[in-house]
Amino acid sequence: MGTITERKSKNGKKSYTAQIRLKRDKVVVHSESQTFERKAVATAWIKKRETELREPGAIDRLKENSTLAHAIDRYIEESKKKIGRTKAQVLAKIKDEFEIANMACKEIESADIVKFATELSHGRQPQTVGNYISHLSSIFAIARPAWKIDLDYSAMEDAQVVLKRLGLIAKSTQRDRRPTLEELGKLMEHYSDRESRYAAHIPMRRLIAFAIFSTRRQEEISRITWSDYEDENKRVLVRDMKNPGEKIGNDVWCDLPPEAIRIIAAMPRTKVKEIFPYEARSVSASFTRACSLLGIEDLHFHDLRHEGVSRLFELGWNIPHVATVSGHRSWNSLKRYSHIKQRGDKYEGWKWLDIVAPAKQ
Repeated sequence: MGTITERKSKNGKKSYTAQIRLKRDKVVVHSESQTFERKAVATAWIKKRETELREPGAIDRLKENSTLAHAIDRYIEESKKKIGRTKAQVLAKIKDEFEIANMACKEIESADIVKFATELSHGRQPQTVGNYISHLSSIFAIARPAWKIDLDYSAMEDAQVVLKRLGLIAKSTQRDRRPTLEELGKLMEHYSDRESRYAAHIPMRRLIAFAIFSTRRQEEISRITWSDYEDENKRVLVRDMKNPGEKIGNDVWCDLPPEAIRIIAAMPRTKVKEIFPYEARSVSASFTRACSLLGIEDLHFHDLRHEGVSRLFELGWNIPHVATVSGHRSWNSLKRYSHIKQRGDKYEGWKWLDIVAPAKQ
């Protein structure tokens, strides 16, 4: 049975995505979709395709001639794990904008994947291209063993070797940018003025301080609920923590340093379940605008996590101890901090912690 989903673009223009899903013994055996500008055309397409698919042998012929777009649709349909927003966007972009999606799976060879990556590389960094290839490889890995769709995973593996040698794909570079106390002071002064003028303004001073002392990412901060916080055990459950190859459902208990606990204690208890009920993208956008206004170059909100982890090593903590706070599953990820020679706490006596989270008397 076909369905039609109405979508509206940013400019207000409507489109209609028609989707057909066929099941045998409660198992999806075929899924396909197309987008049209008019609902009547979408309805007509569903009727026409459903008639064609009722013909004897139609489903078996589809398997033989299945395109990469069909394989992507099926992956999204049948994946029991929730697909992250970035991966979903990447797969949709591949399906809608690149010719490889229209190729029959059985015809796709390593050279076609290299050609696709070359097209991607125009205007994109090798790290970005690498992410696209990584997400696409998920389809290649399971199409044949799961659905008998003739998509050759060895072609993907061969292509990845070639793309690395050509420099078209690369791992994400590690940032080492840390804010100075002077830069943080400028940001705190800026937000002090904003918060005094606008009562409903996001409490960015607390969020900045919490990001440093807790080492949490902005998305993780926005998801923390009061029920996930254990004051007596000085820890918090970080839900869907980012981890290579896994994010959704990756929930990890992380210890909280005393400074982070002070900031949580300063947050008002409301009917809202989140401790910091603010949209992560709004927090990041506000931070980026403030840095631009203040002339602070190349500083991202995510760099506050790096600052927080670096601080723990400067306090003399070892890798296992730091991992209980940062949540790093692999200690190898923390080895890059081993070069830190500075010792002591540069935040000792930092006035802004006392301002945003006064110590209890």
